[in-house]
Amino acid sequence: MPGRVVRAERGLCDVVAETGPVRAAVVPGGGDRLTPCTGDWVAVRPGTEASSATVVEVLERRTAVVRSTASRDSQGQVLAANVDTVAVTVSLAGPLRHGRIERMLALAWKSGAMPVVVLTKADRSADAASAAAEVAAVAPGVEVLITSAATGEGLDVLDAVLSGTVVLLGPSGAGKSTLGNRLLGEDRLATGAVRDGDGKGRHTTAWRELLPLPHGGVLLDTPGLRGVGLHDADEGLDQAFAEITELAQGCRFADCAHATEPGCAVLAAVEDGLLTRRRLDSYHRLQRENTHAASRTDARLRAELERPKKQGARLRRAIKQSPNFKA
Repeated sequence: MPGRVVRAERGLCDVVAETGPVRAAVVPGGGDRLTPCTGDWVAVRPGTEASSATVVEVLERRTAVVRSTASRDSQGQVLAANVDTVAVTVSLAGPLRHGRIERMLALAWKSGAMPVVVLTKADRSADAASAAAEVAAVAPGVEVLITSAATGEGLDVLDAVLSGTVVLLGPSGAGKSTLGNRLLGEDRLATGAVRDGDGKGRHTTAWRELLPLPHGGVLLDTPGLRGVGLHDADEGLDQAFAEITELAQGCRFADCAHATEPGCAVLAAVEDGLLTRRRLDSYHRLQRENTHAASRTDARLRAELERPKKQGARLRRAIKQSPNFKA
């Protein structure tokens, strides 16, 4: 029977089916086909008196939020499946971190869902409007909303913007769970205070769970993300840095790296003040990270990345072996 995973644990998952909630076992070692994530649609074989229900298939994902992991053979970790809206939560209680916002947006765009930046804790900001304008400059094509769970500011607008399956992404202390409780209309999600020194919070959310929203749709709260590594995020980067992608069309060379090439329209925009150097540096940094992550499973790409290092090593050895070399 078909159903949707509302909570996934190691070896078990809670599924909502037509007949009601089902606790189903997951067959180990089945890969993505048998490794469900919260939000997945699955096929479940009902249990009998002698055995429990079992997940026999994970259906194809319409969208998926995927990040890279530290494992060298990583294929990516699915954080949420079949989501419609990715709400990137950013706290206004502390300094804005542009690089983190850009990274989260690349992840969101890559998922196939619609990203929205939700600025939380506006009641603790000296100038929320200026902060929103600052964030909008690094989030082209993304709606930026100012909210405060304490005062209720912006929650009616946010409720109207969010649709379908909504996932909240952000670091601990960003106010995801508090915001989620306001959207749910009740205190379903655990919340905690942040440290005064650095504004970081404790991980009050221990798992990912789907919860129905009162006005339709479902909410997927996630634990705070300490790190978000990119995984196969070329398209996500192109959209997160849409202005660079557009400028690149005017470069002299089709494979321009926007580093030192002559006739580079992107570098010209930096010189003219139309694009900040910080923004371009962030783009380059995330591109390198994404390429490195891809090389873990792509032997040819890995060899291409290692070639300059090997060539440099051979050149150093040749110099040292030269009769004119002096240590």
